[in-house]
Order: sequence, then C-alpha cells, then structure tokens
Amino acid sequence: MRAKQAAILLAVVFVAYAVLIGWRGVLLIKAGTAVSIVLGLAVLVIPLVGAYLVWREIQFGRRTEVLARELEAVGGLPVDDLPRRPSGRIDQAAADEAFGRYKAEAEAAPDDWRVWFRLSTAYDAAGDRRRAREAMRTAIAHHDRPL
Repeated sequence: MRAKQAAILLAVVFVAYAVLIGWRGVLLIKAGTAVSIVLGLAVLVIPLVGAYLVWREIQFGRRTEVLARELEAVGGLPVDDLPRRPSGRIDQAAADEAFGRYKAEAEAAPDDWRVWFRLSTAYDAAGDRRRAREAMRTAIAHHDRPL
C-alpha cells in the first residue's frame, strides 16, 4: 500500500510541476517573438512527454495489481519464504535457486501469463529490476491476449 501512496503523491507533484512549466510555456508564446514562441512550444512538450510517461507507469502498476489479485484468488502467488539477511534483503543464493525454478516454469509454458508473473517476482527477488519489469510486461501481454 505504501508504494501506491508514493505513486499517487508523485503523480500529484508531477501535475503541479506540469501546470507550472506549462504556464511558463504559455507566457513565452504570449511574448510573441519568434524565439519565445519556439521556446514556449518546446517547453510545452516537456509536460506532455512527462504526462505520457506517468500515465504509462500508472497503467503498468494497475495491470500488475489486477494480475496479482487474480493469482491470489486462486492461490497462485509465489510464497515469500526466502531467507533474508539481517538487513532485510533476500539472500542472493536462495533468490538464485528460486529463480531457476521459475525460469524453468516459464520455459515449459511460455504462453501462460501466470508463470511470467512468478518469473517477474523471481527476477525482482534476485535484484534484476529491468528483467523483472520485462517479464511482468510479458505476463500482462499474455493475460490481455484474447483466447
């Protein structure tokens, strides 16, 4: 829940930023010189690109949540029983062992979104966030694909 609250807070901060920077762009355009108009248009692009990126991340989070709820309903979520260090981080050797199991599942059933979801959690536990997000995108794509 804390991650969701942080995302909402960051989205609100971004909206405030976008409004402020957008207003500056409008003021530059109103100045009326060729340079200020071009600069104002360029400044207006920044909040548009930012809004698209924020929207994309929120959609990713919402879709991930839907998949997690679906897996939880059927008891398919991976159990977080990996040993942890005193710092709270997952033991790397245990994460690597669990990863091997989830990777084999994904290779055996490459069209099943459930195995990609679990592989994503294994990547995350192993500390590979980039691949965790890729695997989750694959899970979302397989889930959303019409049968």
